Amino acid sequence: MNDRRAKRTRRQLLKGTAVTTSWLALSAVGRMFPHEYDEGIEDLELTPAAYLPLVARHYPPIRVVHVHCAGASNWNFFSGWWGDCVDQDVVNGMIEQGLQSLTDTTSVEAAWDEILPLYQPGQKIAVKVNLNNGTSCDDNDNAIDALIEVVNGLIRTLVMAGIQEEDVWVYEGVRWMPSRFYDRRQYTNAVYLDVGGCADDVVTYNHVDSSLKVDFSNPALQMERWLADLLYEATYVINMPLLKLHSYHPVTLGFKNHFGSLSYLQGDWDDNPHIYLIPSDYRYSSATSPLVDIYANPNIAGKTVLTLADGLFGAPHESVTPTRWHNTFGGLSPNSLLFSRDPVAIDCVMCDLLDAEWGISPAAYHYLIAAQQRGLGLFEKGEPWGSGYNLILYERIVL
Repeated sequence: MNDRRAKRTRRQLLKGTAVTTSWLALSAVGRMFPHEYDEGIEDLELTPAAYLPLVARHYPPIRVVHVHCAGASNWNFFSGWWGDCVDQDVVNGMIEQGLQSLTDTTSVEAAWDEILPLYQPGQKIAVKVNLNNGTSCDDNDNAIDALIEVVNGLIRTLVMAGIQEEDVWVYEGVRWMPSRFYDRRQYTNAVYLDVGGCADDVVTYNHVDSSLKVDFSNPALQMERWLADLLYEATYVINMPLLKLHSYHPVTLGFKNHFGSLSYLQGDWDDNPHIYLIPSDYRYSSATSPLVDIYANPNIAGKTVLTLADGLFGAPHESVTPTRWHNTFGGLSPNSLLFSRDPVAIDCVMCDLLDAEWGISPAAYHYLIAAQQRGLGLFEKGEPWGSGYNLILYERIVL
């Protein structure tokens, strides 16, 4: 073991001891003073893989960092593919800044020491991207999808921090990974997976462990659904949603991104959890949501260490071309990346950003209230462009 790795390992072990002590203290406080934010935490199985991420997510402060740089993209909104108009170097700098601000550190290595304090080589990190509009390997439409530049920038920081590139699994569990995404990856030792065979491997749903079965809380929702096998095999999860509205559910953000981690029957509308997300449908419930049920699974809730939201572009629908944001970003793209270890808080901020730009139904927030009640994070509706937040520590950084 070289000196740098030895020093890093000693730091990890010391920090692991400190975090364990913090968890024991928090558990004692929770037993003495029950808090609605922590409801449901004790229901999760604290496996070794899940233990530290669970602590990190519930350890104060509840912070959401919003990094904005107008130079991140330069598309004119009418010619060519918008994905060709992203500056990788700018995105790299935004990710470095976001990680350091989120963790109150001054280097990328220190930031990842905070987020992954006990990482060891061989532990897998699953990164869920959103390629909802990837319909084939040679897909070339202009609908909004994940950008490889954000993935490149994320893996770059992981490698800088001493994390093995081959331990990173980038996946889309129900769509294809188009060649214009896959072929422009900068870190080819990372593993890329999709369902269409366009990438290095195929996402499977072989029920390799019973913990992957999703338990739906709505009594009317009786369908059997399982999460992708790789979520059981992974030690950590990083969620990378997009900033956009949805035609069924009002928004599609961090929680909705994991519909792309779920097995489902193509074309069978009556046997699809989507229908339970439509506020006007009789099967919809404001108190329960399949979005929350999916996320609450221990292979997601217990392992997710970071949400890094790609808001470089944004759209008023899940399957349309990115549009100008006239009300909040001066007629340009949002050119934003958002970071948090609290999945509820970051979705709240993204909802508020979408609301400020286009206006959204109050039903957009129902799943976030339900998620807080399940102990998955902190809910607050605020004004990112105005009075801000009272509970969420929201930091907007302009580069």
